[in-house]
Amino acid sequence: MPLQNRVDPWGNIFATSARGTLLGNRGILHNGKKQIVKAYQHQSWVTCRLKFKNRKRKLMTPNNYTELFFLDEATAFASGHRPCCECRRKRYLEFKDYWVRANLKEQVNGIKISVINKLMHKDRINKGKKITYKANLKELPDGTIFSYNRSAYLTFESKIYLWSFEGYSFSQSVNIPHEVDVLTPKSIVNIFRLDFKPEIHKSIATYAYQ
Repeated sequence: MPLQNRVDPWGNIFATSARGTLLGNRGILHNGKKQIVKAYQHQSWVTCRLKFKNRKRKLMTPNNYTELFFLDEATAFASGHRPCCECRRKRYLEFKDYWVRANLKEQVNGIKISVINKLMHKDRINKGKKITYKANLKELPDGTIFSYNRSAYLTFESKIYLWSFEGYSFSQSVNIPHEVDVLTPKSIVNIFRLDFKPEIHKSIATYAYQ
């Protein structure tokens, strides 16, 4: 029986046998029976490498943070997570620089990550509910994930791909309206507009260049 530890683009946590490519942390979310009992514990939602310095973790150990997993970085960003400053240091510094320039219009020097965490939290969730917003589909940058008819879709190379826990599939036949509900937080979409490229699951290669 798979544990409830896989995150979708809405930020919800499910039990599925599909494997992820990134590890995530929002604090201790599980009880002694390895059941999810809360959506988050703190505002520092991060994504980590699956392997780092030979560290070994037993999933959902009591009094330790709940290990969450994501299909890819595009999914993690959509759900409101950012790169970890330890195990993904280079990516974290790149993200921080883009995020500050895109959203605060300042240089990154002197901006604490706690400030970014707080602003990202306001951008991702309100009264326990995922924040979404309307936008023109044609104006969304690559890597953005939006919802339509209860499904999630990724924009990439002027094409639309259906998201799933296993990967992406091409969705040419879906009649998606011009205006969609965007799942990726606005502050993250802003950095995509500055040409910050999220890492996308390898399944995209099956369709992207055909």
